[in-house]
Amino acid sequence: MNTTMFGIPNCDTIKKAKKWLDAQDITFQFHDYRKQGIDKALVSQFCSELGWETVLNKRGTTYRQLTDEQKSTLDEKSAIELMVEMPAMIKRPILMVDNQLHIGFKPEQYSNIFS
Repeated sequence: MNTTMFGIPNCDTIKKAKKWLDAQDITFQFHDYRKQGIDKALVSQFCSELGWETVLNKRGTTYRQLTDEQKSTLDEKSAIELMVEMPAMIKRPILMVDNQLHIGFKPEQYSNIFS
């Protein structure tokens, strides 16, 4: 299986997901948004497959720092622009397993993906 995890390394959920994959001896690449960046094409792919409202992390401080006007006028196009500019607004982790995308981390969810 070809597996890539997308995120930022200091995220607690990323740490849990990495620990789970390591414990299961699952080899994966880690794509660090801060070091490797992310482009509009990839964010657009995430949004088209998973839904932009699912990909947008509304619980994080980056989202909460947006102006009320930015929040009230959000649509797919503006959300993608913001996520490219500020990747911390992308919900984590996003996992690509053999070109299929999964979002978030729960041990049961990962067990099903890799069963």
